[in-house]
Amino acid sequence: MAKVELKQPIVQEVAQLLDGANGVVLVNYRGITVDEDTKLRKELRESGVTYKVYKNTLVNLAVKGTPFEELSKDLKGPLAIAVSKEDATAPARILAKYCKDIEVLSMKAGVVEGSYYDEKGIAVIATIPGRDELLAKFLGSIKSPISNFARVMQQLADKGGAAAVPAEEKADETAEAPAEEVKEEVEQEAPAEEPAAEAPAQTEA
Repeated sequence: MAKVELKQPIVQEVAQLLDGANGVVLVNYRGITVDEDTKLRKELRESGVTYKVYKNTLVNLAVKGTPFEELSKDLKGPLAIAVSKEDATAPARILAKYCKDIEVLSMKAGVVEGSYYDEKGIAVIATIPGRDELLAKFLGSIKSPISNFARVMQQLADKGGAAAVPAEEKADETAEAPAEEVKEEVEQEAPAEEPAAEAPAQTEA
């Protein structure tokens, strides 16, 4: 079997891995220990990131004609590839955390949502919070004005402001009005009774 035929399944595997990916990062992993690699892979996997090692020549074939083709110029030396189809910044964000503690580990380049980033650019991408964190911050910003309004209203209520008088108290004031005053209002509003019509006088036979 020709070498090209042997390579083709792996090229297809890489192509399928990249198909629909939102975030892709090339990683220089030379010198990383087995223990460090195990911890890194575990956290990436738990975040939905696929972490694989392929020959550069095969990755180069897989990226041709795709949004990841610009990564070809960075395919030098022993590299791993981290791919996420959900959280675009997850690969860079997680890898950057490990790069701080593992000197031999470094991000070389990446493609995030269709845009290419070099080593410095992908480091900036790593500082962007994940989707869930961004969503939580967004929801928090929506709730904030409501919380502030509620706090102001509570302060008015504590100070006994006019706007703080409960509707129940106003209803009680009406119920406690003197009976005489209520009677007078009823009498004033009631229409005067018309005098009864006199019965017709009986005529004598």
